[in-house]
Amino acid sequence: MTPTGHRRLILTRHAKSSWDDPLMQDHDRPLNARGRAAACELGDFLASRGLEPEEVLCSTALRTRETWAGVASAVIETRPEVHYLDSLYHASPEAMLAEIRKAGAPTVMLIGHNPGIAELAAALPARPPLGPDFRRYPTCATLIVDFQIADWADLQPGQGSMLDFFTPTRRG
Repeated sequence: MTPTGHRRLILTRHAKSSWDDPLMQDHDRPLNARGRAAACELGDFLASRGLEPEEVLCSTALRTRETWAGVASAVIETRPEVHYLDSLYHASPEAMLAEIRKAGAPTVMLIGHNPGIAELAAALPARPPLGPDFRRYPTCATLIVDFQIADWADLQPGQGSMLDFFTPTRRG
């Protein structure tokens, strides 16, 4: 739970998706086995640190919805309100920011796609991480960033404090 006047964002790129069917529409690609494991690993990571979201903003793509399902299987303390939004499918950083500004809960998780999610992650903290994993924002990468604001509508780039950055153990 976040204190009054404080907001926390959990910014996640979807886990690794399958390319087994080259004729499948991009929106309909599911996670592969490594992606499903990574999503559960992220859920365990968040739960072990008490970082459960209270509201989830998720792209409507199958791989983002399956990423949330994997995370949710481990995040058992809260039952967040989940919003599946077409506007987050391959969204720009500005479109993601607009959706976050509409959120109501103190701790919000957004699950989206690159390159927009990586660009937004780099823009939000006052001092973003410098490592190569952060710069490439691999599948299932997750930035946890805190803001000293009372309402998401007040969110501005460059004002966040990075709390943590997660990448799954098995990457590709």
